[in-house]
Amino acid sequence: MKFFSYLCGRFVNKTESYMKRKVILLGLLLAAMTQVEGRAADAQTGASASENLAKYVDPKIGTGDHGHVFMGANVPFGMVNAGPTQIETGWDWCSGYHESGKKIIGFGQMHLSGTGCGDLGDIGLMPAYGDVELTREGIASDYRHETEMAVPGYYRVLLDRFSIMAEVTATERTALYRFTFPRGSNNARIIIDLENTIGDEARDTRVIPVDDYTLMGYRRSHGWANDQIVYFCMRFNKPIHNWLSEGPDAKYGQATFEVNPDDQVMVKVALSPTSEANALINLNAEQGNAWDFDALANAASEAWNQQLSRIKATFRTERERTIFYTAMYHYMVAPQIWCDATGDYMGCDFKVHRGADYTTLTTWSLWDTYRAAHPLATIIMPDRMRDYAKTMLAMYREWGELPVWHLVSNDTYCMVGEPAVPVLADIILKGEAKDIDINEAYEAVCASMLPTEYAKVRRVPLRGKDYLAELGYLPYDGREGEVVGKSMEYFIASWAAAQLAGRLGHKEDSVRFYDISMNYKKLYDRRVNVMRALDMKGEFRPLPENFNPNQQTRDYTEGNPWQYTFLVPHDVKGLAELMGGDKALDKRLDDLLAASSDLGEGAAPDISGLIGQYAHGNEPSHHILYMYNYVGQPRKAQKWIRQVMDELYTDQPAGLCGNEDVGQMSAWYILSALGFYQVEPCGGVYQLGSPIVEEAVIPVGEGKTFTIRTHGGSDKAIYVKKYVLNGQTLKGTTITHEQIMAGGTLDVYMTK
Repeated sequence: MKFFSYLCGRFVNKTESYMKRKVILLGLLLAAMTQVEGRAADAQTGASASENLAKYVDPKIGTGDHGHVFMGANVPFGMVNAGPTQIETGWDWCSGYHESGKKIIGFGQMHLSGTGCGDLGDIGLMPAYGDVELTREGIASDYRHETEMAVPGYYRVLLDRFSIMAEVTATERTALYRFTFPRGSNNARIIIDLENTIGDEARDTRVIPVDDYTLMGYRRSHGWANDQIVYFCMRFNKPIHNWLSEGPDAKYGQATFEVNPDDQVMVKVALSPTSEANALINLNAEQGNAWDFDALANAASEAWNQQLSRIKATFRTERERTIFYTAMYHYMVAPQIWCDATGDYMGCDFKVHRGADYTTLTTWSLWDTYRAAHPLATIIMPDRMRDYAKTMLAMYREWGELPVWHLVSNDTYCMVGEPAVPVLADIILKGEAKDIDINEAYEAVCASMLPTEYAKVRRVPLRGKDYLAELGYLPYDGREGEVVGKSMEYFIASWAAAQLAGRLGHKEDSVRFYDISMNYKKLYDRRVNVMRALDMKGEFRPLPENFNPNQQTRDYTEGNPWQYTFLVPHDVKGLAELMGGDKALDKRLDDLLAASSDLGEGAAPDISGLIGQYAHGNEPSHHILYMYNYVGQPRKAQKWIRQVMDELYTDQPAGLCGNEDVGQMSAWYILSALGFYQVEPCGGVYQLGSPIVEEAVIPVGEGKTFTIRTHGGSDKAIYVKKYVLNGQTLKGTTITHEQIMAGGTLDVYMTK
């Protein structure tokens, strides 16, 4: 990692004129970028597993189109995502950054990655010279992608307005910035911005100097997270020459510094969900008194390399390897740490809970991630499952139900269903619930699914679950909208609850939940062969003239009748029988992929990545191609899965066909590249597909590894002749979690 000292050193000759310095600075930046690109180009696709896998990551992938990914510096699952926030706003700036953005307003310490809603961007820093207008527009600087660079754990950009080089790296709870000021003066300054973020409103702020080097404060805001508070402590490597502020509760403050030409001002920023004092503890715990930027950047890179090494894979092409390891990188942004180094955290009850013996997590995009991101975690990160389960159960104790879409101590209740239920059930059914109170977990599942019957205390919104208990589905003439989307998701979660109840010996509950899960059959309108809304009497919404299943209606969540007709991952064979048998489902899948992609007016932008009406850019479609396996057509599954991997994932900024959705889009690719996918929402039965890895080695614990090897693959040889597990040819198209975690080798023989 010697290139960091080249990238991060002093770029200019102090004896040159100001304009000449700018030319030299730009030249050295371009040279540095060329060097790093050369390092990546030198990496061979068949390189040894001991190589640094972080160099195959391209953080620019997903910053274009509607990927909404984070750009900046972080470490895996860190609380801090430190990076640029752009002046532009709108849907494509949910993370604060988009490839098309023209100006940067500062560097926030928290950013989302791949969401469909915007928030965070808290505690902004902006280096500047002289007096600037303290507004979003007034502090902004233009920049160019030519002087911008990002690798895992490090980000750098030249702010053209001030000719200031900004660099940042990170630990779990802290960021370290290095600002290079090209000309000396006592007007060099760093603006602390508690006003401008991403789509929220500052309600209460404070920033105060503690000594000549240290500031402390907090920011409380209202946005997607209804009541968010984050505390901070920041420390400079130079004494503050002058502190400019309108008072401790002002939304801006300015720390000025006396600097020489090409001087560097460094600042450490630590966050805490509980207090300013704990922010200071986090700062000391993770950075101490050291000011070695390069060493910290190297450590961040190594942290990424260690996590990326959970799968060591080789590929036929450099393009595939870049896409795969960038997917791993995006997948490992969240769930994020939401506790101090002491174990203290801010609970869903907005009380500080002290000294937890596990790592509390946040940023749970569960409607998206229960489908692939969490099943993948049970394979490659079983050591994290205790934190997942304990965090969920703490939320249940504090709030009354399992999380839906948890963000910084708030449940946003974004999206539908009860998606934590299959996640928690999957962890338990796979035997990964170490040190977990299984009885409490089961209680949490029941209380979350049917609160009118099981909850001890009613503190949370019902979200239509009283209808679920009474009718077995949500009616369109009740108080809920999107009733098909909500009902179908509740059916999936009910099936997961039934599996858990059955495993734990709760037979009556198992039957009750299973019966609810089968109510998808009531929503199937045989007149038009799609899922449609029922009223309280069990009658379908009247069919409109010229009914078109391509058209989204208010009864579906980010989808239309086409996509939701196949949202039965828990009972594919039952869906086939409902349609008239395996051949009927096979044909219906063919029809889905051959349908017109015209969505009509008013369709949600999330319905993207279309092949016919299969929408890979949104999660309800993610299991559909694997359904061909259930009807005896694995070659069709393999054909379409490979087409999605080849065409809808690229190595360009517009390389994602929809929101990254906090790791789900990437998790689908990772699993599919390995050659399997968990269609059923929990339990560990994986459908086999068409792997693109040449070899992948996954450590599965106790010194064992699971290895996937493909033989005879090519651009045309995308079909599977046979799967051989530990020397024995597999019958059928499934492999189990138990078989994977036992270790061994899966040899996949490809054919045209």
